[in-house]
Amino acid sequence: MVGPGGRRRCWWSLGSPEYVRYHDEEWGRPVLDDDRVFERLCLEAFQAGLSWLTILRKREAFRAAFADFRIDRVAAFDGRDVERLLADDRIVRNRRKIEAAIENARRARELGPFAPFVWSFAPRRPRAPRRRSDVPPSTAESLALARELKRLGFRFVGATTAYALMQACGLVNDHIAGCWVRPAIAKERAAAAREMAASRP
Repeated sequence: MVGPGGRRRCWWSLGSPEYVRYHDEEWGRPVLDDDRVFERLCLEAFQAGLSWLTILRKREAFRAAFADFRIDRVAAFDGRDVERLLADDRIVRNRRKIEAAIENARRARELGPFAPFVWSFAPRRPRAPRRRSDVPPSTAESLALARELKRLGFRFVGATTAYALMQACGLVNDHIAGCWVRPAIAKERAAAAREMAASRP
């Protein structure tokens, strides 16, 4: 669809200025830093049952409340932090999701380099969706990632959440054919996949 500036964008991005910025500047661009991948995992889990726009508008508050999603710091949160977060009306106050974020930080810390682990589930043959119906809610790769995360003790990581994480971090490029950012992201993703493959033991 044609949006601001006369550029063609994916259908979902035109509902608000926040969506346009997220679509153009972040969604699908490779994320290779452990803490930033962890941030996306947490935010995708908090989004469950809500609109992504709600999460985008609360994102800076989430960062402030969760120590900028630095894995080591969140892993050290305790019961007092849970109560602090439950009292913070700037974020989504859901006890199960808050406790899951803390537990997931502990599991990520134990796991070691988190970004290369997540990237190891990237599909080897990138898809090229041509229309909205070509973008699935989950894939075999996201199911495998979710299963492995659950086996390792992570919470709130179903196949749909895992696929949203893969989309957000650039493991897949689900910008529709004709979207103005798709070609650049395809190049960035290919380079990132090579870098992550080289960083794995």
